[in-house]
Amino acid sequence: MSNGGPVLVVGGTGLLGGKVVAALQGKGKPVRALVRPGSDATGLQDAGVEVVRGDMMDLESLLRAMGGADAVITSAAGYTRHSKGDTAAIDITGNANLAEAAARSGVRRFVLTSILTCDQTPGVPHFWHKRLAEDRLEDLQVPFVALRPGAFLDTVARFGGDPFAKRRLAWFGSDQVPMTFVLTSDLAGYLASAVDADVAPGTRIDIGWDRPVSMHEIADIAGRLLGERISVRSVPAGLLRGAGRVLGSAVPMARDMSAMIDWFQTGNYVADTARQREVFGPPPTAEDAVARFLTQLGHTVRQ
Repeated sequence: MSNGGPVLVVGGTGLLGGKVVAALQGKGKPVRALVRPGSDATGLQDAGVEVVRGDMMDLESLLRAMGGADAVITSAAGYTRHSKGDTAAIDITGNANLAEAAARSGVRRFVLTSILTCDQTPGVPHFWHKRLAEDRLEDLQVPFVALRPGAFLDTVARFGGDPFAKRRLAWFGSDQVPMTFVLTSDLAGYLASAVDADVAPGTRIDIGWDRPVSMHEIADIAGRLLGERISVRSVPAGLLRGAGRVLGSAVPMARDMSAMIDWFQTGNYVADTARQREVFGPPPTAEDAVARFLTQLGHTVRQ
């Protein structure tokens, strides 16, 4: 049962974290956000969020931020390099510090944004770091729930702008391999709901749609909804793999992304959404999710 304290959101200035904040406020939850010194928190403050300054690499700041908090949701990820200061150390040391602070603070629930199949992919560093974060929470007996979403369609499909305005999606590797996708707005809602979900500590939940789909199928669905032909331009996975080998030591993210694309090509990046259905209700259909994504981009879809 909630202690009446705020939910601390780690990563609240990011795309997903900002939506988590909004979802929590929509549920009437008081929200506190951990924001790094120097980062702009104006939007959060204007929304009535309590802002505390700290850093995942600073354990003492995390302990202060969690003081009196009922729960913690973290959507922070260093591998994306979305903000200055993002590094893989956030995914390793930073997540370990969060687990340690949560254990010491006695938070009622810790909600981790993990990654689908992270327990199967030691060769994909940023996937495996999520597995290690889950294990660390479990070792410290922190009452956690880990949501394991698939790939964020509204992120991966928008490199270079609106692909549907250009009538062409870009993809790495084969566009025929089915895999699991999610929308960030849906995941944010699940993360907010997980704070009070009736699940046992240590629960891991795959998050996805009603079925895995290929990028080719997404193009077909979008085309039917728009009444236009949408094509897919596929970049051979071997090109990214070669770049990963050449740039690996200098640009670790290149090798990481190359390993991820190779994993996608196996056809094993697929969610088992049975638990998602039990806890959060029926997963969105691929058609509904693509339609909402198109609408978010300002397109008019056929009914």
